Amino acid sequence: MSKPVFSLVDCNNFYASCERAFNPGLIGKPLVVLSNNDGCVVARSQEAKALGVKMAQPWFQCQHLVRPHGLVALSSNYALYADMSRRVMTILAGFSPQQEVYSIDESFLAFSGQDETDWQALGLTMRDKIFRWTGLPVCVGFAPSKTLAKLANHWAKTQPGFAGSCDYSALPAAQRQALLQATPVNQVWGVGRRLTEKLEALGIRSAADLQAADPAWLGGQFSVVLARTVEELRGVSCLDLEDVAPPRQQIMTSRSFGLPVTELAELRQAVTAYTTRAAEKLRADGQLAGEIQVFIRTSPFKPDAPSYSGALQMHLPEPTDDTLHLVKAAGFLLQRLYRPGFPYQKAGILLSELQPATLRQGQLFDRTDTRRRDTLMTVMDQLNRKMGQDTLFLAGTGIDRSWRMRQGNRSPRYTTHWAEIPVARA
Repeated sequence: MSKPVFSLVDCNNFYASCERAFNPGLIGKPLVVLSNNDGCVVARSQEAKALGVKMAQPWFQCQHLVRPHGLVALSSNYALYADMSRRVMTILAGFSPQQEVYSIDESFLAFSGQDETDWQALGLTMRDKIFRWTGLPVCVGFAPSKTLAKLANHWAKTQPGFAGSCDYSALPAAQRQALLQATPVNQVWGVGRRLTEKLEALGIRSAADLQAADPAWLGGQFSVVLARTVEELRGVSCLDLEDVAPPRQQIMTSRSFGLPVTELAELRQAVTAYTTRAAEKLRADGQLAGEIQVFIRTSPFKPDAPSYSGALQMHLPEPTDDTLHLVKAAGFLLQRLYRPGFPYQKAGILLSELQPATLRQGQLFDRTDTRRRDTLMTVMDQLNRKMGQDTLFLAGTGIDRSWRMRQGNRSPRYTTHWAEIPVARA
C-alpha cells in the first residue's frame, strides 16, 4: 500500500490579498492591515515588508511612510477574510476529501493511491484554480510528512524557481540537503523561540542539523514531540490529518472600545453584544456552556489615569446555548463588577465548561418553552448568516454603539452584506 502524500496550501499575505482581490488599485502598492481599533499592523504586503514595516508594529510608528512611499493602511475586515477563507477551503476540498483546515489561510490535504501523480504540476493547477475563482494567490508544498510539507510550502513561497509549487520528494538529494541546510531551525514547524535557543546551544542551527540529530536522545532531553519532528523531517509520517477539529474548551469574545466607556448602560450594551457573538459561536460548534465569565478593565497603558480591572464568573443553572439566558447571566455579573468613575477600555466574555449540545437534559415541564427558544435562536442564526451579521439583534446591544472599536478605514464587506456588494459598470 502506497504511503500518503501531504500537501500544505497557504494563502500569500492573506488579509492584504483579500483587499486587493476587490480593489485592484492596491496591487503593487505597500499595504498594511491594522488590528482592532487600528492600533498595530497585523498583515503586510510584500511592498510594505520591503519598507521595513514589522508585524505588530504600532501604526503611529509607520505613518511617516505614507507620503514618501504611498503606504496604504486599512482597518481589519474580518467578515470579508472569513468568507474568502471559506471559499478557498471549499475549492481545496474538491482536490482531496482528506482535508485539515489548519488556520484561516492554511490547509493540509492528504492524497493516497496516486503514485504516478506529478505533484508540482498539481500544485500549479491548484494555484491557478484558486486564483481564477477567488483572486487570491497561494503557494503549495508536497511531501511525505506534514512537517516537510510545511517546509516545502515555505520554499515554494521564498524560492522563485519553484513558481509557487514545491514537491519535496521530486527534488534531487543534493538540492534537498542544501535547502534544509539553508533553513534556520526556527522555521521548522513546532520549534519555537525558547526551543530554538536550546537547540542552537547544542549546535543544531538548521533544519538539516535537526534532521541529522538522534531522535531518541532529543526525546529524552526535551520531549517526544521533538523526537517526532525529527522523524517527520526524515520523511516518516507521525502526524495524521485532523479531519475534524477538536471541540473548543472555551469561547472568548472581547474587544477594546473605540473610546473610553464610563457609563454602566454603555458597558451593558457592549457586554450584551459580545455575549451574543459568543453564543453564536457556541451554537455553530454544537456546544453548550456550563459557566460564564465577564471581565472589564481600564487601559494598562495610561498609568496616570484611574485604573481598575475585574472579573467574575458563575456556574449556570444548566448548560445552555441560549443567547437570552447567557445575556441575563452576563448582565448580572457586570452589575456586580462595575465601579463608577473609571474610563473602561475593554470588556469581554468567556464561556467555559463546554459540552456537546446532544447531552442537553430536557425538563419534563419546559420542553415546549425550550423548543420555542431553540427555534428562535435558529431563526436568528439563519437570518444573520444569510443577510449579514446583526440583521436581527437584541435591543440590549444598542443602536448607536459609540463604544464600538474604531475601524476608520475598513473596506466594504463585499461578499457578506447586500448593501456592500460591489457594483459592476459596463
